Amino acid sequence: MMKKVYICAPLGGNVHENLERVKRYAKYALLCGTAPVVPHFYALCLDDSKPKEREIGMAAGLSLLWFCDELWQFGDEVTEGMAAELQFCKNLNVKTRKIREKEIVKLIGGNRL
Repeated sequence: MMKKVYICAPLGGNVHENLERVKRYAKYALLCGTAPVVPHFYALCLDDSKPKEREIGMAAGLSLLWFCDELWQFGDEVTEGMAAELQFCKNLNVKTRKIREKEIVKLIGGNRL
């Protein structure tokens, strides 16, 4: 069975650009042999700029984090939402790992978005 990894990365601000980034992160996780859990994709049906819809997406993501083996953190910035996910992992003793851009480029190529 594949290890389930939760993708932790910025979403708010430029949602379109951040969704493009998270596609790369998901591809990286898949090519590493894991099953990525990508709550960012909720932004395709929810409006992240609406507080209630953002709250629904965050709650849904955290409910999936319970079932993950690890959290993989991408990007240099830690947003408020990411901080909540990282704290959740700390409280549950879920392993976290910071993925560097050079690791992604080495595996899938391309340039940083």
